[in-house]
Amino acid sequence: MPYQGKWIADGSRLKLMEKGRQIGLSWSTAYAQVSRIALASARFDEWVSSRDEIQARLFLEDCKLWAGIADLAARDMGEMVIDEEKKHSALVLQFANRRRIHSMSSNADAQAGKRGSRVLDEFALHPDPRKLWSIAYPGITWGGQMEVISTHRGSQNFFNQLVREVKEGGNPKKISLHTVTLQDALDAGFLWKLQQSLPAEDERQEMDEAAYFDWVKSGAADEESFLQEYMCQPADDNAAFLEYDLIASAEYGKLDDWTATEGGELYAGVDIGRKHDLTVLWVFERLGDVLYTRHVEALRKMKKSDQEKVLWPWFERCARVCIDETGLGIGWVDDAQDKFGPYKVEGVSFTAPVKETLAYPVRSRMEERRIRIPYTGPIRADLRQVTKQVTAAGNIRFTAERTPDGHADHFWALALGIHAADGKTHQPWRPLTVQSGPEAQTSLDKDWIPA
Repeated sequence: MPYQGKWIADGSRLKLMEKGRQIGLSWSTAYAQVSRIALASARFDEWVSSRDEIQARLFLEDCKLWAGIADLAARDMGEMVIDEEKKHSALVLQFANRRRIHSMSSNADAQAGKRGSRVLDEFALHPDPRKLWSIAYPGITWGGQMEVISTHRGSQNFFNQLVREVKEGGNPKKISLHTVTLQDALDAGFLWKLQQSLPAEDERQEMDEAAYFDWVKSGAADEESFLQEYMCQPADDNAAFLEYDLIASAEYGKLDDWTATEGGELYAGVDIGRKHDLTVLWVFERLGDVLYTRHVEALRKMKKSDQEKVLWPWFERCARVCIDETGLGIGWVDDAQDKFGPYKVEGVSFTAPVKETLAYPVRSRMEERRIRIPYTGPIRADLRQVTKQVTAAGNIRFTAERTPDGHADHFWALALGIHAADGKTHQPWRPLTVQSGPEAQTSLDKDWIPA
């Protein structure tokens, strides 16, 4: 593609690519790396930082493929230790000139003390992009390039700050900026290339560029996600209650990686829905002062009796359960308390002051790194829906746009799960009275007072 050729040919010391998903930039970057390092005149090794170990392995596979196509002698050295003291390792491909490509996961400290060109792939997804840049940048002091490639992750992310420096701040770092959206890729002929590699029966074979664009957009979690993931428009962190970087700091792999319990007490939060919204169950295990997600389940358009078949076994296992008792939830709370007891099950009415009291512990636990949640697109999009608004009277309201996938149901289930874990158990409780606005309001706080 023309945009790939332009990226490969750019010999700038600092290169930055903001891009849409899956348009072939990692592939073309691997070609550029192999082309550089195979030269007899190559002076330094190449260092690649990927999002995780899987991506690091895939990048090295791309390098091996290009080496084979170019008929270059290259040996896969497997995983090698690059820092004995700190236990850092990398996947290594060695060429005939003894120069190597080192493909690593995103540990920023692994970049320290290494000379040679850098590729920082999916840069904005790194837990601390600013730190990664700070440690990787000195490595090109004696020569080489630093190539930064990423989709966006919120307006406050350091990646977007670099982009804005180029576009609005006079480009003090002298970065060569490339931007390729999904639309740019389609205009350059991306769909035709894609169709050559798809099976004949694939539905995309019959699409033109406009139909493919709409097809991709329809599969995105929401409008904000589509614009960020495919159109290089970072989500506005000033509007959302939880910034992308903050959510990412709490994400630890997929949910399947975190389902095994380790003997700690379980706590659950349940946001109730039926027709328009989802019923979402969120189960935490508390180990020390950290809450680990053990189960998340979203139930859509199911009868109450069918939902109970899913929820009751989890309630049985949990030390404490908090349920949204607003609207439909009133009957749920009554039935759950009759079955499991009022000391295990608490109903929470979603008044404005109560929502405020529930929402802030979500944020504070993420800031303090005391919560672990799975990485999934729908959950992340749901957490991003919640916004904090201040009314003319100075009161705080937490709102969320209703979408076909719910009404921030995952967020409130998570918040209720935290509330269940933060309250003491096995005692009757009375709610605290807190001041909100001109009059005292009844609310629910984590510091419970026994009745």
